[in-house]
Amino acid sequence: MDTSEPVVRADDIPVAHTPEGGWQGEMPPSILATCTEPLAPGAPDLRGLWKVYTVEVEGQPAPGHPLIGHEQRIEQCGNRVVITAGRIIHDMRADGTLENGVNDVGEAGLTQKIQVAALFTDGRLDLHPLGVDPNKPALVTREIVDGELVWNLGPIKVRLRQVDGAGVPATR
Repeated sequence: MDTSEPVVRADDIPVAHTPEGGWQGEMPPSILATCTEPLAPGAPDLRGLWKVYTVEVEGQPAPGHPLIGHEQRIEQCGNRVVITAGRIIHDMRADGTLENGVNDVGEAGLTQKIQVAALFTDGRLDLHPLGVDPNKPALVTREIVDGELVWNLGPIKVRLRQVDGAGVPATR
């Protein structure tokens, strides 16, 4: 008799969305905490709670930038990624489709609807607003470089250090 626990897949957990007006107070509980499905082949392991310590704008240091100190939690399960930060919850599948990408609100103002396709490319999470266009690079990327999370937002390059192992298994 098999006594091992059943696998909880990404599909078994309902998709989360930013609550109206954004989440308030402490960061909401983990969305994928019960998920035991392994990461999808080719998926970078971005899981954890990360804090911004440096920002560059168009290649120049921006020491007073408002993103300094910003925290974001990244959860992953299968090809699913949930990013919780700045009062938003962006829950997506990294399958390159708008249907399964981020269908939520943007962080600025929390009212503008956004549609973003996500996919894993060369060890990065690539985000493509309004869909993947093979002739255009991703507008937003996240990847691990030398143990840090590097988050590129167009002309802005943000470096984050892991605060703790939130959502990260003991062995990566």
